[in-house]
Amino acid sequence: MAKPIMAKATAVWLVDNTTISFKQIADFVGMHELEIQGIADGDVATGVKGFDPIANNQLTQEEIDAAQSNPMHKLKLKFNAAAVGEEKRRGPRYTPLSKRQDRPASILWLVKFHPELTDGQVSKLVGTTKPTIQAIRERTHWNIANIQPIDPVALGLCKQSELDAAVQKAAAKAAAEGKVMSDDERRKLVSTEQSLEMEAEPRIPSAIEGLEGFTLGGGDNAADEDDRKDEDFADADSFFNLPDSDEDDDKS
Repeated sequence: MAKPIMAKATAVWLVDNTTISFKQIADFVGMHELEIQGIADGDVATGVKGFDPIANNQLTQEEIDAAQSNPMHKLKLKFNAAAVGEEKRRGPRYTPLSKRQDRPASILWLVKFHPELTDGQVSKLVGTTKPTIQAIRERTHWNIANIQPIDPVALGLCKQSELDAAVQKAAAKAAAEGKVMSDDERRKLVSTEQSLEMEAEPRIPSAIEGLEGFTLGGGDNAADEDDRKDEDFADADSFFNLPDSDEDDDKS
């Protein structure tokens, strides 16, 4: 059900000027019944000026009278013929001036970590134009040397749920086209919740990859050394016995 504009201020006006029940007001403005009771007690919306829904063409006096006489009556917004047939605006979302300078960094993050997203999807997520996205993809942007990739969710340019939905859509499209993806790409195409639930894949560090089973010495000598018997090293003290001085003199 459609909700009135300035819901809390409308609730304040209804509490102060009518005898409509807290439950009826809560259902109409989309708030909890306890919040409406808090408004009546002066604990909630302190200092908020009431917003007259009759003067602002949101309710009729007849609707208020019906609600006051019948506690089960649900308030309904006044029909507004001017709003009929109004379509949602298409195109990039509006980005506040304070955050527009962050868009290149978020675009670079998206094209780097989610290259499967189309220019249209990136445009809707961060509110930019396709030429700008293309310039960053091709690294021909005038300031590309100074742009660092930053998550658009961290910058407040989009919600995590919106990013997850775009990624899931890209995954479905890739699956429909039969595209073969690596494990890393599959991880990028799942939502944040799914990714956190996935087990980490065991990997061998690249520095020792391919060295499994390798023993010092290498070649056939390694096997020979393993076959040596303990008695070969039984007289270990002989390695530390130095020759007598007389023998040294004879040799000299």
